[in-house]
Amino acid sequence: MSWCALDVRSPAGERDAVAAWLVGRTGQAVEERDDGTLVGVADSAGAADLLLEQLRSTFGHQVAGAARPLPDVDWRLRWRDGLAARRLGRLLIAPSWIDVSQTDALVVRIDPETAFGTAEHGSTRGALLLLDRLIAPNDRVLDLGSGSGILGIAAARLGAARVTGIDVDPEAEPIAHANAERNGVADRVCFLTGDALVLTPLLGPAELILSNILRAQNEALLPAVREALAPGGRAVFAGLEAGDRGEFLAALEREGLSPSDETVDTGWWTVVARAG
Repeated sequence: MSWCALDVRSPAGERDAVAAWLVGRTGQAVEERDDGTLVGVADSAGAADLLLEQLRSTFGHQVAGAARPLPDVDWRLRWRDGLAARRLGRLLIAPSWIDVSQTDALVVRIDPETAFGTAEHGSTRGALLLLDRLIAPNDRVLDLGSGSGILGIAAARLGAARVTGIDVDPEAEPIAHANAERNGVADRVCFLTGDALVLTPLLGPAELILSNILRAQNEALLPAVREALAPGGRAVFAGLEAGDRGEFLAALEREGLSPSDETVDTGWWTVVARAG
């Protein structure tokens, strides 16, 4: 194969959607660099050109990209080289091929495949750190935009009694289920395909709700989250850029939710909210 890299630039608010689109079309991981560039791979120059054309057709001309040739290696496996084990509070997040036998942490094994969710992304790290601070034994947890299942599985490893994950992408569900089996928590974790706006109120009450998605989607879900929270429950909202802070805090206030903790990781802001 004549592998090519795709260097893609998009508006900040579209970046996660563009990354998810690239993962879905190529079946390969997408790297997000510090300058905001998304780097994907295609197995030929022709495939790269077609992807760039489809990107512009789907997202408009505000998305710009270019292809460049890559060394002749199997990039379907090479992407693994960039993943490492990461310690976050009591948790150690690691892909299945890394040896972490010498650790006192709670190990969470995650192989993302084509689903979003590894500890390589600042929004996921922020959500995991706040999850570790908040969770109490036997909590009921909802994971909205569950992707690879990383947050829900981590919640189960930290002692949650029941976890339900929801993702609109049907390809995410079997990946998340496989990761739950890999971590020995499949008896307490369930993943569903569907619209979180509809399902969230039906699946409550929950002591803890995790939502690692885009700002606009988080805002749209606020009434459903508020309805699904158990008395005294809290919600963790991730997938928000640091510049979103003011607008999202105002949205929380309108919904009667009060911020109680927050963190920033590489430009990604994560906030905890509770009923005011």
